[in-house]
Amino acid sequence: MARSGRPGGAVPLIGLLVAIAGVVLLIAGVVTYAVVSSTLSDQHITVSEDADNFAGQHVDQPWEAYAEASVIAEHASEMADGKTYAELPRDDPRRESVMTASFLQASLFTSVVAFGVAALAAGLGILFVLIGISLRRVARAPAAP
Repeated sequence: MARSGRPGGAVPLIGLLVAIAGVVLLIAGVVTYAVVSSTLSDQHITVSEDADNFAGQHVDQPWEAYAEASVIAEHASEMADGKTYAELPRDDPRRESVMTASFLQASLFTSVVAFGVAALAAGLGILFVLIGISLRRVARAPAAP
């Protein structure tokens, strides 16, 4: 059965759409990463001096946010004798400080996740662009005899 229409049929169009989706993902990933980094930087957080890594550095990258969140968790645990916010009695004066530490830790870990999602989107964007280009090249290749 003979094919009609343009060579490659729908493949070049699909390749173009996949490549465009890749560019959108790449831009979204890069912009999201930059926004999260800028937002963290605007908070003027510095990694605690007793951190295992990145001590004294300004927090604007995922590894620094993770390091500071880990230090906050250690400090809160020491302050509360190893108990979590939920385990402390309601009338314990340390409860508010441990709650604040828990919120700060969760916020920093959320930024780490946001960095990861942004990097994933950018990486998938690059992959989609490459797949789209490949599909278009395959569609233009001469048919085998």
